Amino acid sequence: MDTVTVKTVSKLFGNTQVLNRVSASFHMPERCCLMGPSGSGKTTLFRILLGLEQPSSGAVEGMEGLRLSAVFQEDRLCESFSAVQNLLMVLGRNTSAETAVKELSLLLPQDCLDRPVSTLSGGMKRRVAICRSLIVPSDFVIMDEPLTGLDEKTKEITAQYIKTRTENRILLFSTHQEEDISLLKARLITLS
Repeated sequence: MDTVTVKTVSKLFGNTQVLNRVSASFHMPERCCLMGPSGSGKTTLFRILLGLEQPSSGAVEGMEGLRLSAVFQEDRLCESFSAVQNLLMVLGRNTSAETAVKELSLLLPQDCLDRPVSTLSGGMKRRVAICRSLIVPSDFVIMDEPLTGLDEKTKEITAQYIKTRTENRILLFSTHQEEDISLLKARLITLS
C-alpha cells in the first residue's frame, strides 16, 4: 500500500506563518477532505504536495514516483479551446476525440462540448477541469474546492463521477461545505 506522509510541515511567507507543524498521512486508495477556515493553509499544503512550494521545515515522504493531477481553485483551462480540446491536450496524440466526448458526456450536456470553454458557465468549466484531471493516469489527485459553484443535482452527479474515477487513487480535496465530505465519502482532516 502506498502512503504519503506529511511530517510536521511548516511554511512561512516572510514573517507570516501559514502552516504550523502539520502532520497527516494519506493511503492508497483513500479519499480525504482537508477542511479549515480561509487562510488556514489548505492551498499552501496542496502546493507543497504538488511540488510547487517547498516547506520552510518538515518533510513530505512517499511522493517519489507518484503521478499527480490537480484541480486548482481557479480553473486552469485553455479558454479558446473547446471542452473536448482541453481533454485532448492532456491525453496525447493517439487519443481520439471520441474518448474525450464520451468522458465529458458524463458531466456535461452534449451541445456544449465543442464550444470554446470561455462561453461555458463557471460550473461547466469546473466540470471540464475535474474531468481533465481525472482522465489522465495518476496516483494522487488534489482538488481545491472541486464542488464549489455547482447546484445540488450537478454536485451529486459530479461527486459520483469523482468517487468512481478515484477508486484506486488517493484523493485529497478541500471544501467549506460539510455535505461535500459525505457526498465524497471522505475522511476529514482539519486545519485550524
